[in-house]
Amino acid sequence: MLHDEHPPEGPDNEPSPRRPRARRASMNVFGQLSSILAVSAVLATMFTAFTPLGLLPAGLTEWIAAQLNNDAAASNSFPTPTPRPRPVIGIVAGHWGNDSGAVCSDGLTEVEVNLDVATRVQEKLTRAGFDVDLLQEYDDKLEGYNALVLVSIHADTCEYVDDNATGFKVASSLASSAPEKAQRLVACLSNRYQAATGLRYQPSNITAHMSNYHTFNEINHNTTAAIIETGFLNLDRQLLTQNSDQVAEGIAQGVLCYIYNESATTPEGTN
Repeated sequence: MLHDEHPPEGPDNEPSPRRPRARRASMNVFGQLSSILAVSAVLATMFTAFTPLGLLPAGLTEWIAAQLNNDAAASNSFPTPTPRPRPVIGIVAGHWGNDSGAVCSDGLTEVEVNLDVATRVQEKLTRAGFDVDLLQEYDDKLEGYNALVLVSIHADTCEYVDDNATGFKVASSLASSAPEKAQRLVACLSNRYQAATGLRYQPSNITAHMSNYHTFNEINHNTTAAIIETGFLNLDRQLLTQNSDQVAEGIAQGVLCYIYNESATTPEGTN
């Protein structure tokens, strides 16, 4: 005899409650409420974004503008770095802007040789990371000029003196307020210049005019300065005119030697 798969309902055979369905119903209601809230938030955002400020409640426009201004001010409140000024070097092209200096029989002038060398020195030191002023002989900037170092570039006579009239000279101010710095600048310039050019150092031929060079009395007393006679326009002419970059390299390296406190000894001179 087959048994009925669904026993008759009755007091003793009532179906048991189906609780899982009630739980799913609660979850469905919660999901619907979440969806409604999400849609409401989106609509509120869209309303705020697209509603003209003139239609917003009184005072709300000013509040929004104030908040925007506060945010902008806050974004600009961070300190901005101040660029540190680069060290300054002064290079004087001897006689430039004043006179021709020594004049050779074929028309070559000292000032054009000095300016060529000085310009090359400026370029080399600028590439080394310094601000370099190219100055005239009586430049207005020289009054109270304050720099790490100043070098005035000159050349010696075109006239034939004798076979010993070759080589270079370097001098600093006799009245320097920091003679140890001035001496070190002279040592660096003479050492590096001789190494670069091969010319002889002629300290015994330094004149009072070089030691009392007018620029020494014009610049700030804290500026270490020197004057260099790069060579004679007679016997050293080929070097000064055809190898001026080599001449400039010697001066630039001498300046860097002084600034970076490199080791240097003054070369022994030859008359």
